Amino acid sequence: MYRIGIDLGGTNIAAGLVRDLEILDRVSVKTNVPRPLETIIDDMVDLVHTLMDRNGLKRTDIVRVGVGVPCTANVENGHMEDANNLGFDDEPFLEPLREKLGLPVYFGNDANVAAWGEYKTGGYEEDSFLMVTIGTGIGGGIILNGKLWDGYNFAAGEFGHMTIPGDGSLCTCGRRNCFEACASATALIRQAKEAMERDPLTILHQCGEVEAKSVFDGAAAGDALCIRLLDTYTTCLAEGMANIINIFQPGTLCIGGGVSKAGTLLLDPLKAKTAERICSKNSRRNTRIVLAKLDNDAGILGAALLGN
Repeated sequence: MYRIGIDLGGTNIAAGLVRDLEILDRVSVKTNVPRPLETIIDDMVDLVHTLMDRNGLKRTDIVRVGVGVPCTANVENGHMEDANNLGFDDEPFLEPLREKLGLPVYFGNDANVAAWGEYKTGGYEEDSFLMVTIGTGIGGGIILNGKLWDGYNFAAGEFGHMTIPGDGSLCTCGRRNCFEACASATALIRQAKEAMERDPLTILHQCGEVEAKSVFDGAAAGDALCIRLLDTYTTCLAEGMANIINIFQPGTLCIGGGVSKAGTLLLDPLKAKTAERICSKNSRRNTRIVLAKLDNDAGILGAALLGN
């Protein structure tokens, strides 16, 4: 039997056909927001039918469909709530999709779903596991006692909106010094562009468009400004990671999202700086900090595994 996982993002809608924790086929379309949710649901239905048709499957071959959404997924009433990136506040989602597909459908917050996919398929043995996703913003997912914890109101894991010491940067949520405002990829890009104005010699001026990757590449090449930017950035990141570890003390804290692709340039200083800041630094054992294994597949796999 097969499952279908759908990752609804602000840029793309990706769907994958899954069996035995393996993605067998995948399709995607542009999200093209803003537009009515009904038309987004129609695109999801089309993606599911495309996967079924080109793999010779009938509706009875599909056990369930799962969807990761970039907002609060209210599993009690089936609504998408506070979907700021899509332009929705409180819209029915599960019931319309179930009706059009004629299949069992489950959904969850995209970061929670990605954490679930990473945890269930990445070979982790701990029963306590946190994932922090670092990209345009910062999100996360919480696994406690081997189960996904989405909170009393299904909005748990918003690590990006805790506040930490910073330069007063304004976050998209309206608060200042949010973790996301100083340690997301967006924040690093902003910091780099501001610093470039004061340093005409930095290698960053050779980039057509400055990205977070540009800073890591520049640091690897020995650029002095990039090295300073990366030092400041990983210090801010370590402040947030230490807060998370101090609260949850998980067996593993996994770093996902686009920034995680920087590898040891990110991981090595982050681990060292976080170790200095945790309350349990003298404990016999402490949280293991690792980079995610599944990259973009985590969202599709996690969605496909919802409802277990």
